[in-house]
Amino acid sequence: MLNILTFDIETIPDTDGGKRLYNLEGLSDDEIARVMFAKQAELRDSDFLPLHLHRVIVISIVMRREESFKVWSLGADDATEKETITRFFEGIERYTPTLVSWNGSGFDLPVLNYRCLKLGVTAPRYWDVGEHDREFKWNNYINRFHYRHTDLMDVLSGYQMRGAVALDQLAVLCGLPGKLGMDGSQVWGAYQDGRFDDIRDYCETDALNTYLLYLKWEFARGTLSPAQLAKEFDLVRHELVKENKSHLNQFLQAWSTDSIFE
Repeated sequence: MLNILTFDIETIPDTDGGKRLYNLEGLSDDEIARVMFAKQAELRDSDFLPLHLHRVIVISIVMRREESFKVWSLGADDATEKETITRFFEGIERYTPTLVSWNGSGFDLPVLNYRCLKLGVTAPRYWDVGEHDREFKWNNYINRFHYRHTDLMDVLSGYQMRGAVALDQLAVLCGLPGKLGMDGSQVWGAYQDGRFDDIRDYCETDALNTYLLYLKWEFARGTLSPAQLAKEFDLVRHELVKENKSHLNQFLQAWSTDSIFE
């Protein structure tokens, strides 16, 4: 029985945290973010903010469970960050799915961990390493080498950062659409412009790319037969057609190959 939750998050600068850490009272969010980026650039070759200074605005999910397949997002203009993150962990609590991500161990989950502490979000199932369920001692969400959370980038690179590849590049090489609409560096600007729907749509297509690569990996390790893999791909296409949403239609159009493999 399949019980898989593939996820991806999008974030913006935690300007409230930046204001506290750098004593930036009286500045606008845009001005605070500029200071945060500049301070990070002084320390590193990149202005990419440290993980504890990211605020989660959307969590996109591809859920494959029993006979169902669904793509959706948590987070909206009127949802608080705490509500968004709480709903994500409530899903883990309810279904105990296999979590699938791309660089989730290096980015998504550490960001969520820090935000849980800041916002007061509880997630007992997620944090269990055997205290409550003995099976979790041998397969849990926290251990890097357990598959209950499968960070596909980490696994495919042999847990070596020099072997890591960008999701977009591997997806395209494998006949999948890759990134559509924007990339992570453009999210803050899109958020400032009020383009939340565009951010959500972009995040959902990233989660779809990750899920389809996960299916190919399950085939590679012998978990899915050729017929089963083809059936899973057909299910994804069928459900995306039924949704008839512009960004999913664009994904289908970019996913032009009829072949599972190049």
